[in-house]
Amino acid sequence: MDVVELFAGVGGFRLGLEAAGHEVIWSNQWEPSIQAQHASDCYVEHFGGRAHSNVDIHDVDAEEVPEHDLLVGGFPCQDYSVAQTNAQGIEGEKGALWWEIERILRARRPDLVLLENVNRLLRSPTDQRGRDFGVLLHCMADLGYVVEWRMINAADYGYATRRRRVFIIGAQAGTPWGEHIAGRAPEPLYLARRGFFADEFPVSDAQRTLPVEREPDTRLLGDPKRTSDDFAFDFDHAGVMVDGAIWSERVEPQRIDPVPLANLLADDGVGERYFIDEEDLDRWEYMKGAKREERTAANGHEYIFSTGAVPFPEPLDRPARTILTSEGTTGPSREKHVIEDPATGRLRILTPEEVERIMGFPEGWTASVPENWRYSTMGNALVVGLVEQMGQTLRSGPPEVTEAPYDGVSTSGQVE
Repeated sequence: MDVVELFAGVGGFRLGLEAAGHEVIWSNQWEPSIQAQHASDCYVEHFGGRAHSNVDIHDVDAEEVPEHDLLVGGFPCQDYSVAQTNAQGIEGEKGALWWEIERILRARRPDLVLLENVNRLLRSPTDQRGRDFGVLLHCMADLGYVVEWRMINAADYGYATRRRRVFIIGAQAGTPWGEHIAGRAPEPLYLARRGFFADEFPVSDAQRTLPVEREPDTRLLGDPKRTSDDFAFDFDHAGVMVDGAIWSERVEPQRIDPVPLANLLADDGVGERYFIDEEDLDRWEYMKGAKREERTAANGHEYIFSTGAVPFPEPLDRPARTILTSEGTTGPSREKHVIEDPATGRLRILTPEEVERIMGFPEGWTASVPENWRYSTMGNALVVGLVEQMGQTLRSGPPEVTEAPYDGVSTSGQVE
């Protein structure tokens, strides 16, 4: 497939999809509010700059984006509320990057869309659970897409990090995947056995054999503005949307033993700058420890701050916790990984090369980037192997199903 990659970072989507035989023909990466464009520079270093755009996506004319088969992107989770609707389309809150994806989809209508986001997208905002994802689904329905999603923890499928992200596949009606999803979505075992994610990311044997009720769990409202104002739904880890009808359920992965953190660590020594000063250990232990403290907000409101403990040091027989942009530097922090160095037994942080291995990038991929940005780009990246698996599914196409589609529920109606 010809692929367009938005919010490209240092090329995680591209690495995975090209390993599966697809070709990225155009890309865009822009880091706002900073003059240096380290992620884009790294991307160009590896892939060249001939068809790469390093400008704010808001300033990209949709006509500049070439015709393509598949649009991909890992985009920030922001406010998706609809400010207004009119004959020209939908306008969202200024700066929300979903609307830039929607704008390019509206202009180009690729057959397929594959997106990645943090899993809280399914439940945001807190005061109207599911609204943001509902607006996204409604936009895609209006553009002729059927949609399937799955929240995937990379460690459940053999990878070296406990990183939970939601992946969203959209297919135009009339395409092979569009016909498959639309025709099969109501079936009792669709998500467990026949969906887009089912083969590469299998669920437990119990869910592969026990039928479940497949009446739609909910429906989108009459237009995106109504969905923005009034829609709420507790979306689960997996689901599908066809013509505004939504099925959603929790799926239990058929787990594959993950790669333990110990397997990815340098065993021949690392630079002294990665080791923690002993004089900082008390502060590290406090930052990592459980807390229940009385605190006072800036407005004078008193409250109890409570949080659980983070392992200190990290267990090496388990996969890494989620890599965050705040990794790096030896200043005490709750979020950073601290390990016992295999060569010396001393406590240290992870090196950039170790973080690259955890995320599935070739070692040294970000070597040309300032070290603090090496950690940041990996914290913003996705697990490359997961994308390669999805690329293989896209390459092979929908599974062959011989029996007639389930006819217990009609999916031919329009959005209510």
